[in-house]
Amino acid sequence: MFGVLLASYVVNAMDRQLFPLLAPEIRRQYGFSLAGIGLLSTIFTLGMAVAGVPTGYLLARFSRKTVLQAGIALFSIGTALTVLAGGFADMLVYRAATGVGEAMELTVLLAIAANYFVGHRAAALGSVNFSFGVGAIVSPVLGGALLSAYRTWQVPMIVFAALGFVAMAVIAVGVRVWLTEHRSAGSVQADRAGASTLLNRNTILLTVMSLIGGLVIYGYLGMYPTFLREALEYPATTAGTVVSMYGLGALASIGGGWIGDRFSPRVVLGASFFGAAVLGYLLFHGSHAVVSQALLSFAWGVVVSGIIYVNLAGYHVKALRTSLASRASGVFVTTLYGSAAIAGSLMGWIVTHAGWTTAGMIQISLLSLVGGVLAIALRPDEMSV
Repeated sequence: MFGVLLASYVVNAMDRQLFPLLAPEIRRQYGFSLAGIGLLSTIFTLGMAVAGVPTGYLLARFSRKTVLQAGIALFSIGTALTVLAGGFADMLVYRAATGVGEAMELTVLLAIAANYFVGHRAAALGSVNFSFGVGAIVSPVLGGALLSAYRTWQVPMIVFAALGFVAMAVIAVGVRVWLTEHRSAGSVQADRAGASTLLNRNTILLTVMSLIGGLVIYGYLGMYPTFLREALEYPATTAGTVVSMYGLGALASIGGGWIGDRFSPRVVLGASFFGAAVLGYLLFHGSHAVVSQALLSFAWGVVVSGIIYVNLAGYHVKALRTSLASRASGVFVTTLYGSAAIAGSLMGWIVTHAGWTTAGMIQISLLSLVGGVLAIALRPDEMSV
């Protein structure tokens, strides 16, 4: 049953990777600017950033299964309505709505994983991001194939929206409430280290790093497929294959979390941010060969999704006492996805004024270097065990 729930998140994750792949066709039809299409590619993250409070309100009044189903429905409806958009404004609303739906589903999935698999929480939570990686692999390949076969960007969007409704039906029939509504009754453990307030050195540093992480990760996710299609002139299917390698790299998230639990955050985040700076440079300055770009995309997925994303979330929690864990997670989601909402637009603006190589240098490499420097200033001894 948990596998069914993870499969529904695979469908959700597929939409994240689809829209950027279809961006050139959408630009031609509507005449959007590069900065505009970049904003449309990443605006769903704004929906994710602001959905925390409404989701908490709903969970206090309805079952997890009901809220999860509502999130999938909202995500699928927003995806379907995108093909009916009359212009930029209403398409922006539809894309943001998909983010709200995704945040609802993700919040519930994390709650189910943490409460049911009490003895294996790290693996269960890591499996959620693992399922995102699966969706990131499937989406560009399937989306590119549908686009090549039907020669219209609307068909992949409709197909992916329909898959969401199929997932709702399978969950309704195949997932029981004793799994989704399970509440662990484990003993309350005393706080061990960690700050007693959000205003502490580690949380402040991690907050800035999360803002940087959102700009870096979603600068890539929002605009890299467009770079492949328009700058390197890759066909849709080829670009889809290259981008899907990012999802393959994201499958390393369980191992990335394991590394974060066993080594200093200075080492883990510092090395991974510096690694992202190098990879970002090579993505936009290196070889244009398909194999080279595919390998770089895979490595990027390992570093930024499998290590940086997972451990920014984990270290936010460890920076505070265990009683403040939910607040720590809230800070992470709000800051990372809040900055991610403008990542595509910012990168598109830089590209318009200075070109792709400069945009990659500034938004990917330079910001990653800043993140690596900030990681060195963390104080692991003040984090909870």
